[in-house]
Amino acid sequence: MAGTKNLSFIFILLYSTFYLTKNCVESYRAIALIHGVLTGPDSMKTIIDRIQELHPGTQIYNTPRYAGWSSLEPMWRQVEEIGNDIIAIGAAFPEGINLLGYSQGGLLARAILQRFPNHNVKNFISLSSPQAGQYGTRFLHLIFPDLACETAYELFYSKLGQHTSVGNYWNDPHHQELYYKYSRFLPFVNNEEITPNTTIFKAGLTKLNKMVLIGGPDDGVITPWQSSHFGYYNKNETVVEMRDRVEYKNDLIGLRTLDEQKKLVTHIVPGVTHFQWHANVSVIDKYILPYLD
Repeated sequence: MAGTKNLSFIFILLYSTFYLTKNCVESYRAIALIHGVLTGPDSMKTIIDRIQELHPGTQIYNTPRYAGWSSLEPMWRQVEEIGNDIIAIGAAFPEGINLLGYSQGGLLARAILQRFPNHNVKNFISLSSPQAGQYGTRFLHLIFPDLACETAYELFYSKLGQHTSVGNYWNDPHHQELYYKYSRFLPFVNNEEITPNTTIFKAGLTKLNKMVLIGGPDDGVITPWQSSHFGYYNKNETVVEMRDRVEYKNDLIGLRTLDEQKKLVTHIVPGVTHFQWHANVSVIDKYILPYLD
């Protein structure tokens, strides 16, 4: 087992050095990137190129794990494997690293910070991610062509449905009793369900220097788009903003703590569709690079 971990660690270091510029500059923290659902590391190329252009010398780890169809594996499984990578990367950079996740990758990244509270991530950037859940099927039609939003709960709130990543964060506002009964992921990382991990799940976020939440009204996939800022539907499908939700008011995962300490940053960016966030140079320059110190 120890040998396997050492080989994994060596692989990570070799993989990250692939993105080094010839003249390494020590002023920027290393960063880890986590791609979205049904994509892979290649989808993060524009972000990588822009970081290396404007922040030369930044060491970048772009996870190759769970690309393509394997991104539909259960969330906890992905959190465990990618999370161990993040901890290994952090060990190589004791001064701390930054972490960015796009779409499903942003929710994975956030859960990793909670599951591994001994991390040394300084700034976490969530790029158009369903942090409060998802209640829209537009991006699922490639997988389930006949899936309707109103009946998706019949699939996702089942033992079979919980073997998919999307099922793990499907949050149907009209079937909350089933959400709490069947969902094995989102209610737990949001500390809606009290477990022995509740305290450490909160501690893993409140130790951040910055949590940056990016999303916008023209996203078209994250539904409601305010989920990218921890807002969500009530039972009438009226969006309740983050600061008006129980999760914030009761400080279940530390959002209020971060906010009061001015460590929580939200950016509302109009005119950007879901599949443009990680490929839009303007978004990268204005809303990502300033937090990659």
